[in-house]
Amino acid sequence: MSSVIAAFRLMRAGWVLVREGVVAAMPGDELSGAPKLGWRVARLLARRRALRRGRSDRLARAVSRLGPSYVKLGQFLATRPDVVGNDIAVDLAMLQDKMQTFPKAAAVDAIEGSLGRPVGALYVSLGDAVAAASIAQVHPAEVEHPDGPKKVAVKVIRPGVRRRFQNDLESFFLAARLQERFIPSARRLRPVEVTETLAQTTKIEMDLRLEGAALSELGENTADDPGFRVPAVDWERTGRDVLTLEWVDGVKMNDVGGLAAAGHDLKAIAANLIQSFLRHTLRDGFFHADMHPGNLFVEADGTIVAVDLGIAGRLGKKERRFLAEILYGFITRDYLRVAEVHFEAGYVPRKHDVAAFAQAIRAIGEPIHGQPAETISMARLLTLLFEVTELFDMQTRPELVLLQKTMVVVEGVARTLDPAFNMWKTAEPVVGDWIRDNLGPKGLLVDARDGLSALLSLARQAPELAIRAEHISRELELMTERGLRFEEETARSIGKAEARAARWGRVALWLIALTLVWIAWKVA
Repeated sequence: MSSVIAAFRLMRAGWVLVREGVVAAMPGDELSGAPKLGWRVARLLARRRALRRGRSDRLARAVSRLGPSYVKLGQFLATRPDVVGNDIAVDLAMLQDKMQTFPKAAAVDAIEGSLGRPVGALYVSLGDAVAAASIAQVHPAEVEHPDGPKKVAVKVIRPGVRRRFQNDLESFFLAARLQERFIPSARRLRPVEVTETLAQTTKIEMDLRLEGAALSELGENTADDPGFRVPAVDWERTGRDVLTLEWVDGVKMNDVGGLAAAGHDLKAIAANLIQSFLRHTLRDGFFHADMHPGNLFVEADGTIVAVDLGIAGRLGKKERRFLAEILYGFITRDYLRVAEVHFEAGYVPRKHDVAAFAQAIRAIGEPIHGQPAETISMARLLTLLFEVTELFDMQTRPELVLLQKTMVVVEGVARTLDPAFNMWKTAEPVVGDWIRDNLGPKGLLVDARDGLSALLSLARQAPELAIRAEHISRELELMTERGLRFEEETARSIGKAEARAARWGRVALWLIALTLVWIAWKVA
């Protein structure tokens, strides 16, 4: 039954996208056969007013009609240009996560239910909401402090959002399974796995304790960094549904005029933003992955304060070395080394030729060296690199795609502040220091120490590993002699589950097909 409900939700979402002109805005001239017919039908069914709007406006209006789950889906897909394409990812990144506020009484219930104490015992005062997004809204408040009441920001989960998202998630999974089944070219993008990632990241984002932990970790990493910080978490007043932070007084980075009027050096802020982001990425392997200008404030002394850490990215040591080496390789025009790094990291299958891959890398790098440095985009370079790697069967690396998306946003903010911004000159001190520390003699010593530590750990586990290996060997021998067998009850349960899934899947497909026939009949 859940598959049928998911199918109806999916059809409703498709109808909204058609009516708001989103499907009509897609490049249908390149299609043929049934897809092109569907695109033409979508153009006929779109509202006339919708066709007069730009593509990003159509998308924003459709997503707003569909509700918080689809806003979050759009934001997530904006981080996956490998899945939706760069143009659509840019449109999705422009989606404003602004929703209607919910009543203060509901926020009070959520706070008291999460923290188990009356609001009056937690806060001196709690104001009305000043901002609302798809998952939560923010209230100004005051707490007791030895020097007098202290202003804080209180983030509260939207009532019912978890249940709503869980319901919509079923239709997302149905769409992903249909895409994998009927569009073979999409299987490389692993849509079901992408949907599973969306489900996991959103569950994390809906537990505000985890956002508090991310802010705390980033705060510790950047404690000694010049000109960058995150707000402190008030853990006494933080729970699953509520997050209390210090109040940030500053100018939002999307208010360029306000920054200039306040006397800030815009070029210095742009450089500080890029260098801070690269420090977090290369040095710490943990970065704020939603650094759009609405989440960045500039305090009176020029310090950048980043808020809303619902989306964070992590890079392991291998990924950080990969990033640093390819950037350095492009700077020095050592394209063979850039190609070798891809193979060493295991990103490109060994069946391909390193020299041929280096030739493809050269096609990206050579045009860059004929341009002024201030016109070269590091984010664009990474985008082109990922496009080329697809030709050599490089599997999607979500952590690298998230990094590339974040770099696009951060570099765009920097160029808004300083149109002549030189990304490479600004990045060199951070990238250069990391390469010297991690790829030079010091890095070799660290690698040797880590290798020795891993060897000692393996030696300590040797007895247990030997027992496991012996157990697996016995099990394999028995399996060879007797074959793989299930208990009768287990086999019966598996058969019923498969039959039930197939039955409801067929029902859902028939419902979708009948709806399309009805739409075509109406048009005719």
